Amino acid sequence: MAGRSNVGKSTLINALCRRPLARTSAAAGKTRLANGFRLTVEGGGPGRWDMYLVDLPGYGYARGGGDAAREFETLSAAYFGRREGQQRRTLPASQSALLLVDARHPALESDLAAWTWLTETVVTPAIVATKIDKLSRAERLRALKANEAAFEHPVLPISASTGEGLDELWKLIERLTSRNPNNRRPPRPPRRLPRS
Repeated sequence: MAGRSNVGKSTLINALCRRPLARTSAAAGKTRLANGFRLTVEGGGPGRWDMYLVDLPGYGYARGGGDAAREFETLSAAYFGRREGQQRRTLPASQSALLLVDARHPALESDLAAWTWLTETVVTPAIVATKIDKLSRAERLRALKANEAAFEHPVLPISASTGEGLDELWKLIERLTSRNPNNRRPPRPPRRLPRS
C-alpha cells in the first residue's frame, strides 16, 4: 500500500484484518519503514491463500524534512526493485500495488506523480479513495469523478472507519494477487451440479 502521509494506510490495514496490526497515529509521517504483514486469507471464493500486505511510508510529508523524504523515496524504490531509469518491462511481475488517495482531496499532483511511478514500476496497480465517509453523497460523486478523470483509471471508494467498500477491496486484492505469477494458486476443481 502506497500513498501520502496520513491518507490512512495503517488504519486501512487494521480494518481489513479486523485487528490492530499496523501502528496508527493522528500525526503524519509516523511510518518510517516498510512494514510487512503475512496474511492467510480464507473464504470469499478463492479458498485459502497467503499474501503479504506491506505498509510503505507515506510521501508528501516526512518527519525529519527533506532528508527523510528522500530516504522514504529510496526505500519505496528499493522495495519495488526499481533502479533509476529502469522501466517496468525489465522488472519481474513480483508485486501488485494499491495507491491510496484521500477522497477529500482529489487529483493532487503528488498522487498523480505516485500513480505514474507505480504504473511504470508494477504490473498490477489499483487506486483506492480513503475517508469516503467524510464526504456527503454529492461530494463523493464529484470527488470520484474528478479522481477517475485525472488518473484515467477506476477508483474504489472505501472507509476504514465505517467498513464501507472493504468487501470490494478484498475482491480487488484477490484479483491483483491472482494475476501475480509469484502468487498463483492452483485452479479449483469444477463444481459438479446435482442431478435432478
